[in-house]
Amino acid sequence: DQGRQYTSHKFRNELMTHRINQSMSRKGQCWDNAPMERFFGSLKSEWMPEGGYSSEQEARADLQQYVMRYNNTRLHSYNDYRSPVAMEKLAA
Repeated sequence: DQGRQYTSHKFRNELMTHRINQSMSRKGQCWDNAPMERFFGSLKSEWMPEGGYSSEQEARADLQQYVMRYNNTRLHSYNDYRSPVAMEKLAA
């Protein structure tokens, strides 16, 4: 998203202050970020508790479990119902 709020000097300076590298898709290329949008959409709709987490530690542990499940056991229709890891093994 290259919206005004993300390209403003104030926002970009704040990112630099915290040593955060900004990442945006190329102008007019909405598909550049599609894999990450899909990942985060699935994370929010399938996994995260409705009330959020009670601590950063709890969130980190739970998200680590989700990433492992997403990559190793969650079946993806785009991959002919294989996990990303299984699909990578086929490509190797």
